[in-house]
Amino acid sequence: MQPEYQASSRRQDVESIGHSGTTLLEKEHSPIDASTLSMSPICPAPLCRQFWRAGNYDSGLIYKSSSRNGTSFLHVHPKFLHSNATSHKWAFGAIAELLDNAVDEIQNGATYAIIDKMLNPKDGTSALLIQDDGGGMDQEAMRCCLSFGFSDKKSKSAIGQYGNGFKTSSMRLGADVVVFSRCMKNRKLTQSVGLLSFTFLTRAGLDRIVVPMIEYEFMSATSKWTSICSEQHFVNNLSLLLQWSPFSTEEELLKQFDSIGDHGTKIIIYNLWLNDEGEMELDFYSDPEDIRISCDAESGKSCSRMSVSDLHLANTLRYSLRAYLSILYLRIPENFCIWLCGKIVEYHNIASDLKYREFILYKPQNGGCEEGSVITSIGFLKEAPLVNIHGFNVYYKNRLILPFWHVVVGFSVNRSRGVVGVLEANFIKPTHNKQDFEKTPLFHKLEHRLKEMTWEYWDHHCGLIGYHATKQLRAPSQDSPQSQKKHATAKRKNCDHQVEPEILKQKAGLSVNLPDPESIQNPPATTLTTPLEDQEMVILLKENKRLHARCLEIEKKEEEFNAKVALLRKELKEEQRRYARLLVQSAVLENSKREHTVIIV
Repeated sequence: MQPEYQASSRRQDVESIGHSGTTLLEKEHSPIDASTLSMSPICPAPLCRQFWRAGNYDSGLIYKSSSRNGTSFLHVHPKFLHSNATSHKWAFGAIAELLDNAVDEIQNGATYAIIDKMLNPKDGTSALLIQDDGGGMDQEAMRCCLSFGFSDKKSKSAIGQYGNGFKTSSMRLGADVVVFSRCMKNRKLTQSVGLLSFTFLTRAGLDRIVVPMIEYEFMSATSKWTSICSEQHFVNNLSLLLQWSPFSTEEELLKQFDSIGDHGTKIIIYNLWLNDEGEMELDFYSDPEDIRISCDAESGKSCSRMSVSDLHLANTLRYSLRAYLSILYLRIPENFCIWLCGKIVEYHNIASDLKYREFILYKPQNGGCEEGSVITSIGFLKEAPLVNIHGFNVYYKNRLILPFWHVVVGFSVNRSRGVVGVLEANFIKPTHNKQDFEKTPLFHKLEHRLKEMTWEYWDHHCGLIGYHATKQLRAPSQDSPQSQKKHATAKRKNCDHQVEPEILKQKAGLSVNLPDPESIQNPPATTLTTPLEDQEMVILLKENKRLHARCLEIEKKEEEFNAKVALLRKELKEEQRRYARLLVQSAVLENSKREHTVIIV
């Protein structure tokens, strides 16, 4: 559908306007004094390009309390955008927060998310693009997205819940962000553009957060897009959008919807932050198929000098976005894919890397009440003992919160080498930046149990990969020996269970190797049996062989069925990739044409 827009005299008004007003985060439209703003053909950079210093500015204003009808009310100061974003210490954590919104849109039909680099048309600098084909946002949802503390996510499976992630993550990555969204709701097709600009707010010396927004509705009678706000409101907001966004004209601004299609959201973060060395914090050029964190790849080590442990996923995810995204979600639907720099991110299941794998059921209790249950997959990494990596990958509602979390530290770390676990702990709550969990009693109980689980697994399996068993170290306890023994017995009985293979097949879809009946034919030499017991044993062995043969037959049929399913899924995935590739190529061509036009001009 080629969009057409209702013509009016507003374009002349935009060119001649004297900045008389804009839209606040509140519903009313309060004018501001913007005489200090200057119309510049280049999008101005923020006062300071280093993120951790950007909040140190003085607007020179004397702040006064405001009142309306005798009631005092508060404004959110622009400095809050920066201080709020400092909750993200890690740039990739901020990108993951934005990607969570796209993954939450799977329930609304989203089939892909795109993360890529684009050029700012005004100054040619790099900008970060994040786009999805989900349900999109109408104008009210866009206002909530750009406001603080609003969240309309009611689904229990939704990752986002606080209504703060977009602001913290976008402002952590860059000083400015412009959002485009198209949505069909209540049989109305609408599209909205919103701008959250730290540069604009600091340059204007404002004492409140001002968010320019424009909204359109598609009129089927005229087959044109028409503004659904007042003329003056539209002119004021469009003027600010064209001055402070990467786009100089309304046509350039609205052309961004071409790659969105009938529904979806596009986020462009520009004026990206620099690190302390003055380099772009996000590195788009070291690897054309990846986004990396500058000066963090093992302090500049070359691949030839890196050890096997250095090149392991547990370490590369710290500076490689592709590595991090490959394990960011525990499960990804077959019809959804993540595109990073024009190439699909291949999903990686950490549990499949484990050998001598076991599954342990943990039932946390709080105040005598059971809080749920979690199955932990634990084993040695397939590269062990060549790699010195250990820890648990803890997910919450399908989202990775703690990658390779070291629950064993200090002098006892030798009893954890190579031991890795995977679990989904939905009974504890993550912090706002989704990079840690709230330190509640349930969390500390989980930490203690995972530490015990590591030691128990190590003591029973370390010899299988060439490690020597060490002296078992007991965790310190204030209880008496009798109470310790009673507590340990009760815990093993009520909380932890070795999960049966049949249950694991149903819950995790994992194959389980049954014991070979030949391995139990010869009883230990110390076993004394009677002739009757011998006869019963022979009968049991025969029955076991018969069942084993039947199981092998079923497994063979299951393998054939799984092979057919895998083939069909592969064909389906190839078609989906082909479709997504065509969409990406179309978007790249549009960007190339636009950049070529800018260069010629």
